[in-house]
Amino acid sequence: MALTSEVRVGGIALTEHPSVSVVTMWGEIDIALRNQASAALAGAFQRDLPIVVDTSAVTFIDSAGIAFLVQICRIGQDEGLKVSLHDPPAAIRQTLRTLELDSLVAR
Repeated sequence: MALTSEVRVGGIALTEHPSVSVVTMWGEIDIALRNQASAALAGAFQRDLPIVVDTSAVTFIDSAGIAFLVQICRIGQDEGLKVSLHDPPAAIRQTLRTLELDSLVAR
């Protein structure tokens, strides 16, 4: 019997626009993406511009992914920058609501 391994595909990347930083998340967001998350976070806050987090293509998110969303929103608040969540899938909206974190993220 052949064993197959499930490969999770996802990513987090920063795109720089003249007036906004866009952090795009896609696929399966989990702890394996911590380096990508750290790089996107650092790059976005170096620019000192509003941040849009695009989660429209996320198919799965674990607690590490939710922690990243919370971290980027809290740092944004501390720095006086607007951070908004673009088109979150129902699972992300429900998780944030369940954890009573939905008010943390502007839409």
